[in-house]
Amino acid sequence: MVVALGLSACCTGLSLTPAAGATDRLTSSGPVPPDQASTSTRGVSAHSINVVFPVVNLTGLASNLGFATDYEYKEQTKAIHLFVNQINNSGGINGRKINPIISYFTPQNTAQMRSLCKNWTEGSPAAFAVLDGVGTWSEDNELCVTQEGHTPFIGQWTSVTNWTTEGSPYLWWTGPDDSSILQAVVNWGLATGLIGPSKKLGIVAGDRASDKLALNQYLLPDLRRAGIKATVVSIPAAPSEEATTSADAPLVVQKLKSAGVTAVLPLLPFNAFYPVLQGFTQQQYYPHLLLSDYENSILSALGLVKAPYEKVLNGQEGVTTETLGGIDDTRPYTQGGYDPGVRSCWTVWHKAYPQIPPGNLNSYIEEQGPVQGWCQEIRLFAQAAKAAGKDLNRRTLVEALSKITHFPGGYAPVLSYGPHRFAGPENYRIVELHVNTPPSSLCETPKGHIPPQTECWVVKQQWAKLPPP
Repeated sequence: MVVALGLSACCTGLSLTPAAGATDRLTSSGPVPPDQASTSTRGVSAHSINVVFPVVNLTGLASNLGFATDYEYKEQTKAIHLFVNQINNSGGINGRKINPIISYFTPQNTAQMRSLCKNWTEGSPAAFAVLDGVGTWSEDNELCVTQEGHTPFIGQWTSVTNWTTEGSPYLWWTGPDDSSILQAVVNWGLATGLIGPSKKLGIVAGDRASDKLALNQYLLPDLRRAGIKATVVSIPAAPSEEATTSADAPLVVQKLKSAGVTAVLPLLPFNAFYPVLQGFTQQQYYPHLLLSDYENSILSALGLVKAPYEKVLNGQEGVTTETLGGIDDTRPYTQGGYDPGVRSCWTVWHKAYPQIPPGNLNSYIEEQGPVQGWCQEIRLFAQAAKAAGKDLNRRTLVEALSKITHFPGGYAPVLSYGPHRFAGPENYRIVELHVNTPPSSLCETPKGHIPPQTECWVVKQQWAKLPPP
């Protein structure tokens, strides 16, 4: 059994901010190795470690994009305190306790986000590290902390290798490197016949710096090497361009439909993907979608697969490094069951809050949602900080991070790093979205599961190694 998430759980790993000039900054020839990091102890005292946790208030996006706001906003704060306290109450990190600094921000306010970053890295409060468990501190904001601020950052939002190269050795991802994800999508598309010389492939690409890099430096070259040409259509992708995105989405769909495109690869964040899905539905145009972990298009689609988007999403497949299992699924993660890391996080969470959300015996909405994302980031940081020893500074921390392998992850079951490996997930699999409409029974509902299982993803191809970035 695979538990499907509601939209509130699946879509918090979004890129919610536009990049200002990021393209010009992503030009270096190679990553800086961890042993060349700063030895600064800024944010560390004899008894404490200042760690910043940026938490987004999604109220501004809720009405149009269907986010859960108050519930998720409050639960993230509770989760951060719960998992930090678990470490602090167990002796802390070599005698030091984590001092959690929770900073709330509005994703549309880029000036506010940059100001926060500068305060953390240059002013007050002095941050030793920044952790983002749900992927909302993204794009240039990651580089502000790492490339400009020389401050360690562990986060879920990812892009192509250029980002970690520029942010090295301070930028570490718990999500996959999208350079590898896009190559895996191309390989899978070719193997299944969704991509081929006789097929008409379309790409809907966002206009952000990260999307342009992914398109022009990775995806299109991957396709050219395979002898494949594609129809590329761009769409505004920043939340500040919401009105333009909504107006352009039907035109984007119309262009793809008129070109006879039979398969579409989305290369854009959810706030642009959602209106494109609306356009597909309104124009009754149902191409194959090549979904993936790029901006969580496969996970976002799972949250939307029911009506009114069932016709465009049911049966679609994609590449993912993630495991979506339920606590009631006793299979090992290698067979589609629950990740060991998430099971451990869920146990701690459910003991503290046994009825979150009320009436849901399994608390399934947080099994693979923001709560476990914060648990994963906090535990990964703690393991590295402990391994760094008493002499905790930026260099000893990132050197310790670079030596972590086989860490029990959250979204992805296993995370491994290295001196030149800044993204943790190693493997991917192919999954299919499925609506459990009778007489189908692919989405089984275990006894006692509340609410009944109505949608899921079904594993089509088990774990394989991601291509190298």
